[in-house]
Amino acid sequence: GTRLAPKEKLDIPVLFMPDTMKMYEAVVVIHVMRENGENWPYEDSAESNKDLKSSVTVGENGGIQGILWVYPVHGIPEAPQQKLVPVCCRARQRVEKRVEVLLTGVVPGANAMPAARNSAVVNTNKPANIQEEVQVTDGFSTTVEFLYELQYHSNDIKSQLGALVGMHLIQRERDTESGIITLIFNIVFAPNKPMRNEATLVVQCTTGGVWKFPMVFIATEPEVDDVINIEAVGLNKESIVGFKLTSQTR
Repeated sequence: GTRLAPKEKLDIPVLFMPDTMKMYEAVVVIHVMRENGENWPYEDSAESNKDLKSSVTVGENGGIQGILWVYPVHGIPEAPQQKLVPVCCRARQRVEKRVEVLLTGVVPGANAMPAARNSAVVNTNKPANIQEEVQVTDGFSTTVEFLYELQYHSNDIKSQLGALVGMHLIQRERDTESGIITLIFNIVFAPNKPMRNEATLVVQCTTGGVWKFPMVFIATEPEVDDVINIEAVGLNKESIVGFKLTSQTR
């Protein structure tokens, strides 16, 4: 029953307040009719009928009684921001660090979707009386799956860190009482020069929930390669010492 003047704009607020970490779907439908109740005339043809069939309502006299706009809405819940995870290493060295992340609010029994990118499948090789990882729906077993990736804040940071950081999921488990899922990643950081860059570990459940874990990669000054001693051969005379430098790249 909202009246709109010609060229007037209408804001339609959509409120999303999820109670579980899964994707919600809805459709916003806008139906517009003339205020005087008259229909819009249009030429009836096979092509126009086909195009207008899904976007208009046709009146008894053949005119257009109303126009429809349909907007699909996907609500994807995102967990609150987590604490910053630091990974530190001296330049020209290599460090491995285990990072443990907690996923709260995972919906048990939700159907899994095909995984893209890196997928973490919750282990189901447990006794038959434990059913928290496998849910049965309509005779088919579905497994809770997760997608994970390391996202960089810019292309420059990606070009610096992309080849220096490796990430691999090594363990996943679920607490039967709280329902919290724990994922343990092995992070490898091998910097070649001092730097400080940030990235975000993004974990997405195939049912729609998203968890983000900010990380900072810090490479400190490398160790001193060697000490060069130059002995003087006399006053106002040059002393020379030679040493080799080897480049790791071309």
